[in-house]
Amino acid sequence: MKKMYHLANCTTCQAIIQQTGADKKSLMMQDIKTEKITPEQLDEMKKIAGSYEALFSRRAMKYKEWNLKNKHLTEDDYRRYILEEYTFLKRPVVILGNKIFIGNDKKTIASLKDAL
Repeated sequence: MKKMYHLANCTTCQAIIQQTGADKKSLMMQDIKTEKITPEQLDEMKKIAGSYEALFSRRAMKYKEWNLKNKHLTEDDYRRYILEEYTFLKRPVVILGNKIFIGNDKKTIASLKDAL
């Protein structure tokens, strides 16, 4: 599978798509705001990533609004929150076969560029 989960209106995601040329590499592109992540898709991401926590974004505004910082979250909690609120998924997430690239740090983007 070659797929990118992103937000179409996110300037960071847009910049990464442009930098990597992901939109020209026959990746399936899924805007997670308009096409929600299914439980099956999230479970597949977790299988490759190793945990739901690795996919969870603590930068989401709802993380502070919902006061999640002060709670001890379990893997089930991370899964539930990501499925409930799309902004809790670190973005972008790119799956290339059995490799996954999560988030927007420089090392991840450099590795993604090399893999594409």
